Parts: sequence; C-alpha cells; structure tokens
Amino acid sequence: MKSPLLSLPGAVPAEGVDEQVAAHYGDLFREQRALADGTGFVDLSHRGVVAVTGEDRLSWLHLLLTQHVTDLPAGHATEALILSAHGHIEHALYLVDDGTTTWAHVEPGTQDALLAYLESMKFFYRVETADRTDDFAVVHLPAGSIAEVPEGVVVRETPYGRDLFLPRTDLESYAEKAGPPAGLLAYEALRVEHHRPRLGFETDHRTIPHELGWIGTAVHLQKGCYRGQETVARVQNLGKPPRRLVFLHLDGSEVHLPPHGAELRLADDGPDGRKIGFITTSVRHHELGPIALGLVKRNVPLDARLLADTTAAAQEVVVEP
Repeated sequence: MKSPLLSLPGAVPAEGVDEQVAAHYGDLFREQRALADGTGFVDLSHRGVVAVTGEDRLSWLHLLLTQHVTDLPAGHATEALILSAHGHIEHALYLVDDGTTTWAHVEPGTQDALLAYLESMKFFYRVETADRTDDFAVVHLPAGSIAEVPEGVVVRETPYGRDLFLPRTDLESYAEKAGPPAGLLAYEALRVEHHRPRLGFETDHRTIPHELGWIGTAVHLQKGCYRGQETVARVQNLGKPPRRLVFLHLDGSEVHLPPHGAELRLADDGPDGRKIGFITTSVRHHELGPIALGLVKRNVPLDARLLADTTAAAQEVVVEP
C-alpha cells in the first residue's frame, strides 16, 4: 500500500521491502538531526498491523510468543518473537495491549504468514485475529517529541519513541500537524546507532535470538513452554551462539556503502580471505559517519579489523562472544 506521504515535497521512495514509504525528503542528515532532537515524525505506514481480541488473548499469545505477556498491563509496550521448532526466528512483533485488544506491528508483508500461523493455533481459545493494515498506519514519533497524539489513538511508548496506530484515513491530516517528516533512512540510521536488530535485515533462515542480543528484550527466559524454547534454553545454559552481532565503523573515504549481504573478512587476510560474516545493515549517520551492523562468527577476535568487501571496518561488541 503506497503511502500518500510520498506526494510530500522532496519525497524519494525507499527500496526493497520499504519501497512504499519515503527514504528521505531531500535532506537525510537534517532529518536525522531532527529525530535525534525529538522533532518530526517517521511514516511507517507500510508495516503490517495485526490485532488480537477476545478474553483469552494474552494467555493464548503467552503460549506462542517468546515474551511473558500473560499479565501485560494496558499501555505497556513490549516486543516478542515467534520461533521455528528449531529455535530460528520467524516473526518479530512489536506489541501493546489497550485493555481490550492486543496490537502489533510487524515487518512489511509478513502479516499474512503470521496470521496464518496464529489462526492455526487458535483451537478452543476465545480469541480472534485480524489484519488491520488497511485500516491503521504506524507513525513513529522520536523520543522527546511533544507532538500531540490524537484522542483514542493506541500508542506504543518505548525508550526510542512512540509508535502510533493511527487510522489510515487520518495519516495525511496528521502529517500536516506532526512537524517535519523524516524518511526511513534517518530512522534506520538511529536504529543502527542503537544496535537494534530488524527481522529480515539482521536475520536469515538460521538466526537464533542469542546472536542478536534479543535475549531479555524480546525473549523472556523464565516463562513457560513455547515453540523453539528448547534451543533457547540449551544455548543459554550449555553453549554459545555460533554468530554474534557487531557494530561497525566503516571507512569514511569510500563513496559507496557495502550493501546488505556484503561479505566480511579479516583485514589481515585481504579481500580474498575466508568469509567470517556479512553486513546486515549499513547507513550514513549524521555524527558517526558510515556505520553498519553485521553478523560474524563467534570466535572472530574482538580487536580484529575487518573488510566489508573492500571497505575497512572497525568493530564494536554488541553481543559478547
């Protein structure tokens, strides 16, 4: 669903799964600085919106998700994963309950598969699931924003800002009042700065939560059984994940950023050396310059300098080896 805000002055569409919203509105760094200062908003209306209603909704979701949500207080934001039987990440949900409905926004285009799984697990529970993407648009207000939230709008408040589940018909009128728009590239730059993983970018078909630092934030280690829990418990108690997320400072003299999937090697081995990981997200930051997140093998030395294709990269630890 193409966002109507792509008609705003200077709007340039994003690429890939984000192509339905703006990458920027003409000034990437100004937009980043505005978000960092707590002004403006980000159009995330391309994200899927899923709603779960019914008196059993929280106890039922508790059985399926990696997060403890049985007693989730109304208005309290959390995040959760759905794992495969082998513990690999399949879905990431950004949740809030308003007292009668549990709302979640998810990666663009993933809501159909998520709903199919949820529907298959309903059994005799008193719950109803619905795709509300056509009716609600996600809008992000940065931390510190004093922008007004319309009455009755469901809000997910986190340390990084507020996610609004705004009626889609109100998106254009709200944009006129919410301050200067910031594109997805600005939002992504701050996400990378804060080392926050994103499904489909920092994950592949075999990613487990420990590799990305999702233990604690999206995975509760003291809750009951859920699909994939055996893997989570085994790695947590008996082993180490095979890979770890790293934050990378990239060589600022390079014109082009290494793309998602660019191979990481040890700098000492040169560009023809053995692959030890890959770039997951690379961005240009208004203060830090070119930065990235990457996945590397757990045993890569913490002080090793890396090459992303041919771009020099210095690593910072996100997930301990």
